[in-house]
Amino acid sequence: MLTKNSPAPLDISVSDQDGNLANLKSQLGHYTVLYFYPKDDTPGCTKEACSFRDAEAEMQKLGVTVIGISPDKPESHQKFQKKYSLSFPLWSDPDHKLAEAFGAWGGKILRSTFIIDSKGKIAAVWPKVKPAEHATEVLEFLRLNLL
Repeated sequence: MLTKNSPAPLDISVSDQDGNLANLKSQLGHYTVLYFYPKDDTPGCTKEACSFRDAEAEMQKLGVTVIGISPDKPESHQKFQKKYSLSFPLWSDPDHKLAEAFGAWGGKILRSTFIIDSKGKIAAVWPKVKPAEHATEVLEFLRLNLL
């Protein structure tokens, strides 16, 4: 798993929820919360997504973008976003290219979160998270480190 101060893999492209190519290079210039989760619309993943949804406005005030990534297809992401009013992007990584590059793949998605700074370096890593409480931890880290 990537560690603090490691360069993020900026050039690996995946699809976003609309089927458009997306990569982390487009996120340079601001902080990004990148969280890996196993599957859309499952209990733990829904709790985690909704907690990020609820914290997103505060993160945006800090200039931070939230992106969720799972192996699900874009169509599944669209349904998940609509059902739970998720306004942040969900990226589709069915071949686990991005998950493997981050070390978030071990035969399955390892629920983990990375904060990537404005220059493309890993600023923080949570290798194991509790879905319901995790966004609060991330927001607290951002408040302490970006204010």
